Amino acid sequence: MSTPPPPGPYQPQEPQGPYPQGQYPQGQYPQGQYPPSPPAAQGPYNPYGPYGPPPYQGWGQGYLPYNQPAPVNGLAIASLVLGILCCLPAVGLVLGLIALGQIRKKGERGRGMAIAGSVLSSLGLALWVLVLATSGASDFWDGFKDGVSSSGSPKKGECFDSPTGLEGSFYDLDEVPCAGEHDGEVFAVVRLPGGVFPGDGEVTRIAQDKCYELRTSYAMDAWAVPEHVDVYYIVPSADSWRTGDREITCVYGNTDANAGLSGGSLRNDATTLDADQLAYLKAANLQEAALDTAPGDTPEDDLDANRLWAGRVSSALAKEAGMLSAHQWPADARKPLAAVLKEVRDLEGPWGKAAEATDVDAFYLAYGEALELEDRDRTVTARKALGLATTPPSSEEDGSGGDTGGGGGDLEV
Repeated sequence: MSTPPPPGPYQPQEPQGPYPQGQYPQGQYPQGQYPPSPPAAQGPYNPYGPYGPPPYQGWGQGYLPYNQPAPVNGLAIASLVLGILCCLPAVGLVLGLIALGQIRKKGERGRGMAIAGSVLSSLGLALWVLVLATSGASDFWDGFKDGVSSSGSPKKGECFDSPTGLEGSFYDLDEVPCAGEHDGEVFAVVRLPGGVFPGDGEVTRIAQDKCYELRTSYAMDAWAVPEHVDVYYIVPSADSWRTGDREITCVYGNTDANAGLSGGSLRNDATTLDADQLAYLKAANLQEAALDTAPGDTPEDDLDANRLWAGRVSSALAKEAGMLSAHQWPADARKPLAAVLKEVRDLEGPWGKAAEATDVDAFYLAYGEALELEDRDRTVTARKALGLATTPPSSEEDGSGGDTGGGGGDLEV
């Protein structure tokens, strides 16, 4: 007789019957019927018999490691956020596609968010492409050019430093106070028409003509401009022209391009002058402007050009005389201004004769007469009475006119 093994865990021992565990003779009970359950005192029916259940068991509900939900993919969340905000559509699309691959491999959650983020990012990317391909691109480029222009080109009345001095090319200028050391001071800005770039030579020619013409509208008193000051100009290059640059910037700088300016602004115009000073300079500058138009050829080489020049000077003198006589001068300046007015009227005669000269000798005779009538002391006395500069430029002293600068120079943007 053998001793049965002990009962399985948590299972009561079933009493032994006349048949082996779980077996019953065939035909004793009808189809589908089973023997009666053992008495309640012997415990519930156990189909596994006294040996208990098989040696394995599944984890029940509530066991933490297998009951915890799968984590949500972080890239899916990021893709959805970027897709909704539409700020970085390309990044959102890439993150969504990566998230779908990770979810498929790792069994993570968030597939719906990754798909939604990818779709929204795709729509946002298509919208960006459409905007940049149409008017949005044009508006963006115009704004970019305006920003570059405003940051790189100083305005009239501003002083600046240039990283390359007043020669060569530059990409940016630093605005600085005019009271301190500075490389240049802007006195005019000329806008060129659009179209095809006219070429470096033509742009430089226009800059030279316009800047020398406009210099006295900013520094009306040429006598107040120091001898070491010259006229420069910033001109567009072929490259900057393609970005919309159409401005010529006229600049006062040192005759030594490697040196700077100091001593304050050179500006003397309606913003800094009183009414009497302004009236005198407007009248006197008519003569100076006409003298500056002298032809490059001598009367022997081109008599007609010199006669036309003399005619311009004569007309300017007539206008100057009218302006000087029309203004009501202060009491202490009336006598000096009356002497200047007489000189101007006296000069009209010889300059008129030069304009009508029939030959070179007649021209020189009239021109010499005009030079003899000039008296710089009268001008100095009148200027002193008006509170203007009283030291004439060297070009004024040698009779060559009121040009304040030398050959000038140019900078390219």
